[in-house]
Amino acid sequence: MSEYYNSRRNRNLFDPESVEPFKVSRSKIDLYMNCPLCFYLDCRLGVGRPPGFPFALNSAVDLLLKKEFDIHRAKKRAHPLMGVYGLKDVIPYEHEDLDIWRSNFKGIRHVYKRANLLVTGAIDDIWQNTKTGELSIVDYKSTSKEEKVTLDKEWQITYKRQMEVYQWLFRQNDFRISKIGYFVYCNGKTDRAAFDGKLEFDIDVIPYTGDDAWVTRALTDIRACLMSPKPPKPSMTCDYCSYRKSARDVQTGK
Repeated sequence: MSEYYNSRRNRNLFDPESVEPFKVSRSKIDLYMNCPLCFYLDCRLGVGRPPGFPFALNSAVDLLLKKEFDIHRAKKRAHPLMGVYGLKDVIPYEHEDLDIWRSNFKGIRHVYKRANLLVTGAIDDIWQNTKTGELSIVDYKSTSKEEKVTLDKEWQITYKRQMEVYQWLFRQNDFRISKIGYFVYCNGKTDRAAFDGKLEFDIDVIPYTGDDAWVTRALTDIRACLMSPKPPKPSMTCDYCSYRKSARDVQTGK
């Protein structure tokens, strides 16, 4: 961990002299939307935010959900959850590139030429309406809370932007994408008498009507941010910016 802080990253940095498209992932776009300064420090100067700890249980749930939906995909049939939530004529979508689209190191890609950016994103799943042919982006989420899961929290704007970037990417690759995507939300139950070596979940399928109109403007702004010789001003709502300011103030006696 100390090596991370003692040196700047010198790979995957933006070079204003380069003519090659600069790669920005879905998560980097969200980083910019949350704080342009943190994005600039990361992608232009090589100083990223301190890494968080991996959510191993969440990753396990994601993997098991993929395996489960893949069973139904192979048999070209609907998952029982689809019937529970009234999703008629909807089945998991089968495509030869699905494993590539799911890969964090590849994903679905598109070069947005106006900003000379290679935009990437790794999805969880895609469902298809067999009557209309339209595809819906699907994202898996997991948590454990007493109340019923929703998409109403302010911080969940990150989830919504995530969905909309995926929708935009697939549209740029000439897929017919529905405005309605779905979050398969798993909520771990804590009201059991004992653990007994297993964790049980309530599972909700939450529809979300996305609007990706903001994406191209954001990519244009990202390009302008990266090209600037000076970093943006700190964000008033960014905890990392507030921490850096407080640390500087203490050290300088302000």
